[in-house]
Amino acid sequence: MPFTQITLKKGKSVEYRAALMEQVYLAMRETIAIPENDRFATITELDDGNFNNSGDYAGIQRSDDVVFIQITLNAGRTVDKKKALYAEIAKKLAANPGVRPEDVVISLVEVAVEDWSLGNGIAQYA
Repeated sequence: MPFTQITLKKGKSVEYRAALMEQVYLAMRETIAIPENDRFATITELDDGNFNNSGDYAGIQRSDDVVFIQITLNAGRTVDKKKALYAEIAKKLAANPGVRPEDVVISLVEVAVEDWSLGNGIAQYA
């Protein structure tokens, strides 16, 4: 049950934002086998004064169209699965909605299964 939070600068269309969420979801389905229709995601848009992409940190030239993606998910996936996920997200976002791979910044936050409540105040996976 991943929860995806996407952050970008204000100004992109509804279609662009919907494509971001859909392509990240599809990449997770293909690489880390999340369940079908497991679509928990939000998008936050920020004004210029509330956004810093770190320029060329790690030798990568990011533009103002950088997209930050943070995915909270159950712990336990291999490094190879994580690498495949990163690559597939960058590939899919390049195809639709057209994000440069250099502008895709991803972080994973791993949690234990008991750290989720999907409603009703119940830890469904515990």
